[in-house]
Amino acid sequence: MNCKPLQAGAGVAFKPQYFEALLADPQRLDFIEIHVENYFGAGGLLHAQMGALREHLPLSVHGVGLSLGGAQALDAGHLQRLAELCRRYQPVLVSEHLAWSSHASVYLGDLLPIAYDRATLDRLVEHVDQLQCALQREVLIENPAAYLRLAQSDMSEVEFLCSLSQRSGCGLLLDLNNLLISSHNCGGEPRDYLQQLPAERVGEVHLAGHTRVELPGGEFVLVDEHGSAVADTTWQLYAEWVRHAGKCPTLVEWDRNLPTWSVLAAEADCVRSLQCVPFMPAVALDVPL
Repeated sequence: MNCKPLQAGAGVAFKPQYFEALLADPQRLDFIEIHVENYFGAGGLLHAQMGALREHLPLSVHGVGLSLGGAQALDAGHLQRLAELCRRYQPVLVSEHLAWSSHASVYLGDLLPIAYDRATLDRLVEHVDQLQCALQREVLIENPAAYLRLAQSDMSEVEFLCSLSQRSGCGLLLDLNNLLISSHNCGGEPRDYLQQLPAERVGEVHLAGHTRVELPGGEFVLVDEHGSAVADTTWQLYAEWVRHAGKCPTLVEWDRNLPTWSVLAAEADCVRSLQCVPFMPAVALDVPL
C-alpha cells in the first residue's frame, strides 16, 4: 500500500460502478476518496473492492457524519469506527466538515450551519483535538456550502477557519464549489476569502457541480448537489488558486446522476492540466464570477 504524502494530483470520489475501469487502469488517477460512513461495516463488496484498489491507489477518507460542530460530545462509537478504518487502509488524507449533523443520538441527514463565534470556536477546537488524538494524525476541515448566516456569528467564516487551524493544528480542505455557493447565497467575494486563507494549511481541494434554483421575484440561490460537471466559474477560480497557492491534491466530487467513467476521468484530466499553471505566489486573485 502506498502511504506516502500526496503533494499534488487529481482524484475522484470512488463509486462501485467505476471499480473495473479503475482496476484496469489505476494510473489514470493519483488518488481516490470515499465517504467513511459507507465503510463502517467489517466486510462485503465495498471492502473487497477497496482492498483491491488500495494496492494501487492512495486513498483519501472524507467524513460526513461526525458532527464536529455539534453542541454535544462526539459519538465515541463513530470515532472508534473511523480510527479502525484509518488503521485498516492507511489513508493519505483524512477530512471532515465544519458543520453539525446530529443531536441527542439522532442523525439529521444534512450538514447544518454553525455560528462563527468564540463559544463555537472553543468547542470546535476541543472536538478537532479529540479527533486528531484518536487518529494520531492531522485532519483537514472543510468549508461548508452556506445558505444562511446565523445571527450569533461575530467573525467571518475564513477568520473562524484560520483561528481553528492555528489553535488545533488541523489542516484545511478548500471546497471551491462550496465557496462560490456561500459567496453568492450569503454575500462576500471569493477572491477576498482566498487571499485571507493560509495557503500552507490547505491540504486538499474539492471541486463539484452545483445547481441554480430560481426564487420568486427573479432571484436565485445556488445549491450544492454534486450531480453535474464542475461549473466553468469553479474551474476559473481553481486555476487562479493554483497560480496563487501552488498545486495540491484535488478531488472531483460527483455523487448523484453519475456519469460514464470517461466523462468523470476527463474532469480529473482537467485538474491535471490546470495544475500545470505556473505558480505565481505574488499574483492577486482576479476571477470574473
